[in-house]
Amino acid sequence: VQLQACGGGLVQAGGSLRLSCAASGRTLSNYVMGWFRQAPGKEREFVAAISRSGGSTWYADSMKGRFTISRDNAKNTVYLQMNSLKPEDTAVYYCAATGSNFYNMINAYDYWGQGTLVTVSS
Repeated sequence: VQLQACGGGLVQAGGSLRLSCAASGRTLSNYVMGWFRQAPGKEREFVAAISRSGGSTWYADSMKGRFTISRDNAKNTVYLQMNSLKPEDTAVYYCAATGSNFYNMINAYDYWGQGTLVTVSS
């Protein structure tokens, strides 16, 4: 699976961005999809994940209520809607696919996109 993330950019605090992750090579419906992020000088961390059908979603505590993950299996695309952005959300955001159900474990993910930079100014 090849994953291509896009939609990052510069936004003011309180603003919104929508990230997209398009897949090619295999159908996304076979995979749990996740978003992770890595801020400068920090380890990569779990942001959100969505089940194969889209019926279940999971979020890191600091993203609950602000971020929404969704997927369109017909378009082979996963989305991350980010609202009420804060400067501490500044990071490179990565989408990833896993054939397992360990949605919040970085090492469980088999395929990674190249990342898209989100910068939130104060």
